[in-house]
Amino acid sequence: MKTLTIFRVIAFLEGLLYILLLFVGVPLKYLSGDATLVKMLGMPHGFLFMAYIAFVIVLRFEHKWFKKHFILIALASIIPFGTFIVEHKFRKIG
Repeated sequence: MKTLTIFRVIAFLEGLLYILLLFVGVPLKYLSGDATLVKMLGMPHGFLFMAYIAFVIVLRFEHKWFKKHFILIALASIIPFGTFIVEHKFRKIG
């Protein structure tokens, strides 16, 4: 698989887990007092977040056109739905 394809998959999965964590896991934790879902989603989300940032750095050095939007793409990982926008834009490219 190409680096860009792997990045797109990681971006989608990281965004999906982030949304589930924010809008399902955290409310359930505070409404019902059960942190099980947060623990189940938190670890994979953390791993994918680190992988996302690592791939952003790798892609910055592999593709010259990537440098122009480097900061915005990196910041997209902390904005809900941000990684979906990045993944959609990269789907058009490659």
